Amino acid sequence: MRKLKNSELIRKSNIEFKLSKKTPLIIILDNIRSLNNIGSVFRAADAFLIEKIFLCGITAKPPNKDIRKTALGSTESVEWEYQNNCTDVIKKLKKNNVQIYAIEQTTNSTFLEDFYPNPNLKYAFVLGNEINGVSQELISLINKSIEIPQFGTKHSLNISVASGIVMWDFISKFQKL
Repeated sequence: MRKLKNSELIRKSNIEFKLSKKTPLIIILDNIRSLNNIGSVFRAADAFLIEKIFLCGITAKPPNKDIRKTALGSTESVEWEYQNNCTDVIKKLKKNNVQIYAIEQTTNSTFLEDFYPNPNLKYAFVLGNEINGVSQELISLINKSIEIPQFGTKHSLNISVASGIVMWDFISKFQKL
């Protein structure tokens, strides 16, 4: 066994990525403070052919050198849009029949292992601020949430880790449908 060289990996060009059929999943980042977290979400979104990222509130947007450090060029491949108000994004997506889930611990959370996407629907996952999570205002609009089970002493995962977990879970289940 040997490690593969980058030149041996079959990867899409940015043009091929843009023309590819995307995973029917939109990621919404609301009030994310860490530029490294934002870049990491872009990189995972590229890896899993995610349709689009919405950057909302105080979430920084490309071009930004600190986002670029972790995104490694994925801000050029993944479609993204900045909107000041996350509420407006959610309302617009709901009007277009997008199924919107907060990635959050709520009274009616569905554990990640129990969530199965419908192949005929499009989804959006909302990830919130590193300290406060998804705001109650947004939770009230969404009415569906997915919780990543945790077994240690901490109450949450870093947003870059949580986003990677839910994107991988979604695409792995979606591809089997």
